[in-house]
Amino acid sequence: MTRLRITHAPFYRSACTIPQRSLWILGAALLSLVPGILFYGMPAFAVAAVSVGSAMAWEHLFSRLTGRRNTVTDYNAALIGLLLAMMLPAGAPWWLVITGTFVAVVLGKMIFGGMGGNPFCPAALGVAVLLVSWGDYLDFDLAYRQMAENFEMMEPLGLVKYFGAAMAENYHISDLLMGRQAGGMGTVCGAGLLAGGILLMARGIIHWAISLSFLAGVAVTALCFQWAAPQTYAGPIFHLLTGYTLFGAFFLATEDSSSPVNTAAMILYGLGGGVLTVLIRNRGLYVDGVIFAVLIMNLASPLLDRIRPKALGAQEVK
Repeated sequence: MTRLRITHAPFYRSACTIPQRSLWILGAALLSLVPGILFYGMPAFAVAAVSVGSAMAWEHLFSRLTGRRNTVTDYNAALIGLLLAMMLPAGAPWWLVITGTFVAVVLGKMIFGGMGGNPFCPAALGVAVLLVSWGDYLDFDLAYRQMAENFEMMEPLGLVKYFGAAMAENYHISDLLMGRQAGGMGTVCGAGLLAGGILLMARGIIHWAISLSFLAGVAVTALCFQWAAPQTYAGPIFHLLTGYTLFGAFFLATEDSSSPVNTAAMILYGLGGGVLTVLIRNRGLYVDGVIFAVLIMNLASPLLDRIRPKALGAQEVK
């Protein structure tokens, strides 16, 4: 005789564990970080090592102080540290990196109860605090002013924002895909980010609806701006391949805890993030709007998740 087992939700179980998910995302992120390390050398490797190490140390220390189960072995803290490092310039000071990982891991994740309870993407929150508090250290034009390469070592978005759309012609699409632009050491190689994002979507680690709608929001909004004032605003391809756009679409906006769970909500969430990104870039104070766009849409995520398909045969209770 078989017993009837009654359990609570969720009823769907994936064979992919949290450590496996973290390792898959870490592997995908390395596809764009390794070219950055090869290009910038040991300073980039040092920033990545300090960021990953300090992120894991903060989580371990917080767990010890609060008497919680140590969750460092699920690699989520390592993932947060790596994603944060990828958005920083090579050679960022060690105290800046450690401060960023403290904000991301302790204030962005652990204080809300750990993984699954955080309302914001931890890595995006860490970089946002660094950007607002010590913005000069995230100015890529200043960070790389000593480097003399055979291409323009000025942040593409900054040139277009302050000198007009004609500056976008200095950057060929192949240059942007191969990382020949100034920016975060793990966010400039468009080809690596695309390969990592496609890999994660194919494996079902991230949902296509968020990433593709985010990119669609960027493209459509940039096209509208360009149509309205072609001398001032660059086109959609330029916006898609510069700044944090691809990184935000595949690695920040898709963070599990802070993004919606329903497909319709995911599409609205991604579209909103893409639209806000270009609005901040073209009309806001900051050169790149991805970080703040993702955080704003994190706030809207619980509201968007209220959009649910009505169950078949369900009737409204009066």
